[in-house]
Amino acid sequence: MEKLITVDIADIKVSSDRDSTIVTYALGSCIAVIVYDPMQRCGGMIHYMLPLSTKSPEKAAWKPAMFADSGIPILFEKMYAQGCKKENIIVKVAGGGQLYDDKGTFNIGKRNYTVMRKMFWKNNIIIAAEDVGGAKSRTAKLRIADGRVTIKVKGVEAEL
Repeated sequence: MEKLITVDIADIKVSSDRDSTIVTYALGSCIAVIVYDPMQRCGGMIHYMLPLSTKSPEKAAWKPAMFADSGIPILFEKMYAQGCKKENIIVKVAGGGQLYDDKGTFNIGKRNYTVMRKMFWKNNIIIAAEDVGGAKSRTAKLRIADGRVTIKVKGVEAEL
């Protein structure tokens, strides 16, 4: 029987339980970075809200997964602690939309995406697939048994 592991906003989860599916809901301007090592059959996900922790160091100390720059490294560290290797990890990304900022005043989704891409570029990490941008809310799921990632938008679920 499938066990759901929910990743809340500003949260990180990692699992190697093959009966589990990691899921996060309501990805608007937030981004989910979804990682999976097929050799270890271990996966993880972060649901971060903001790009840079320098805007609020006290919040970053309390909740590092709130920010891309402080949370994403923790996600990878947790994967490495499970025996995963960087060269085996498949990275997929969802979110980064613009739902309630019609005029693009804040562009949080785009800023979240840009900071993440810069981090990955500096660390030689390739994104295998992504579903980002637009004015839609997403649900992201990662099935640990096989690494299958699905994104659900307006009731329609598709593989990423």
